[in-house]
Amino acid sequence: MRGFARRKTLPDYKHIRVPDQGEALSVAADGSLQVPDKPIIPFIEGDGTGPDIWKAAVGVFDAAVEQTYGGERRLQWMEVFAGEKANGVYGPDTWLPEETNQAIRDFRVAIKGPLTTPVGGGIRSINVALRQIHDLYSCVRPVRWFQGVPAPVKEPGLLDIVLFRENTEDVYSGLEFSEGSDDARKIIGLVEELTGRKLRPDSGVGIKPVSRTATRRLVRAALRYALEKNRKSVTLVHKGNIQKFTEGAFRDWGYELAVEEFRDQVITEQEMWDKHDGKCPQGKLLVQDRIADAMFQQLLLRPDEYDVIATTNLNGDYLSDAAAAQVGGLGLAPGANIGDGIAVFEATHGTAPKYAGQDKVNPGSVILSGVLMLEYLGWDEAARNITVAIEKTIGDGDVTYDLHRQMKGATLKSCSGFAGAIIDNLAT
Repeated sequence: MRGFARRKTLPDYKHIRVPDQGEALSVAADGSLQVPDKPIIPFIEGDGTGPDIWKAAVGVFDAAVEQTYGGERRLQWMEVFAGEKANGVYGPDTWLPEETNQAIRDFRVAIKGPLTTPVGGGIRSINVALRQIHDLYSCVRPVRWFQGVPAPVKEPGLLDIVLFRENTEDVYSGLEFSEGSDDARKIIGLVEELTGRKLRPDSGVGIKPVSRTATRRLVRAALRYALEKNRKSVTLVHKGNIQKFTEGAFRDWGYELAVEEFRDQVITEQEMWDKHDGKCPQGKLLVQDRIADAMFQQLLLRPDEYDVIATTNLNGDYLSDAAAAQVGGLGLAPGANIGDGIAVFEATHGTAPKYAGQDKVNPGSVILSGVLMLEYLGWDEAARNITVAIEKTIGDGDVTYDLHRQMKGATLKSCSGFAGAIIDNLAT
């Protein structure tokens, strides 16, 4: 939807400056995102190398939108604060101000650079906190190879997956109790009382919740994505052979949801073998499952047989980084955290503080996360324009130091220089 904005409804903040132009996104009664021509997008530039890569990335976003839409559309950027910069604005130990969370709620879509994980007390992880506070239950990680990027496998181009990782439960829920604490002793005693099993008294204890509700909504998001993008399969990845009531339940609930809500569009792997001699019928989306440890091997040996993956939190953490390594590493790995009517897009690598301010690091992760954001906004043309320009830039050998040191005959580019080359390669 275009041109619906009401400037008078925009909020006021203490430290956040709302742009003079632009409108807030909204969600319609049917749950669809309503995007104006000039949406206001909160951004967190990030810590360490964050300012370098954000400056480079935002230039690419603005150039692509301008070139693609001829000035009819424009992203209006609004800085919000988290991490080390928030401590300077709001005071010490204020890693994730409530004002930032409120702005994300108000404007519904945000993008961020890498953030420091505080050491010691206080918030465990800003990234995890953002996901949990805003119920961003789908961590979406596309992993594909760009022609020319050095990779450790023989045929990196065979891997082209989109991983949906459940973002709010599993071990990342943070439900753990230290060895020797009263809470740990109580839980150890309760386990013995309920099951007869004795845990070592000097154990730390963690709780791994996996719910039917969270599983179904994640698998629903993965199935919808696969159908919209004409993908061929969704694979449920789990460790259900051992953890039958958490990981195994994830598998069962995933199949249950697929059959209940997408019956006319999907076929399960068992049905494919029972009724179609192992061949997926034309026009059907295959829903299958794999045990997590076997899936690591499958992605190495038979990557082209997998497409969209839906999995629990810890499995998704491992698999997404391992898959990114197959195609050259996290430097070009985008990420999105998506809930119902709200999303935060992010770089998937760390802050690399030793390179801060050197205009050196690869901004590709944030740029490609912006591509995901543009797709989420429905601006597919601009997203495609950036992707094609990145492909051409890397194909020409114009790369930052992380790729340059592995590519013969490549031209070394700074962080800003790499972004400038992408802009030069944008389609006209």
